[in-house]
Amino acid sequence: MVGSLPLLALVVIAYNIIVFLTGLTMDTSVFAVPLVSGTVWTVTIGDILLVFGLLMLFLELINATRTGSATIINHALSMLVLLVALVQFIVLPQFGTSVFFLIVLLNILDVIAGFTVTITSARRDFTVSE
Repeated sequence: MVGSLPLLALVVIAYNIIVFLTGLTMDTSVFAVPLVSGTVWTVTIGDILLVFGLLMLFLELINATRTGSATIINHALSMLVLLVALVQFIVLPQFGTSVFFLIVLLNILDVIAGFTVTITSARRDFTVSE
């Protein structure tokens, strides 16, 4: 059952924990890196969360190539995570940020790509003999 858990749910859960338990915002600076150009690159909590989300999306796309009942459960749970994230974005003021909008967009891409990759790989497995 753990294999069917959508990994992007971890990103949504992390956002919820940061907003509700710590009280930090996505603009809170984590560290700064001076660049050769003389500018300072400031990395925020939102930046780290988006990088984490991109990594989870990559892993979800790899997982979508598998076939089986766990994959179908994963797609259904991914759709549920998308719906929860979309409702949070629309209804809750703490979630009306660009960072969370991009997290919702990552979830949309996960759902669409997951179904597309699974259908494509299932078509290759399905052969009709004469």
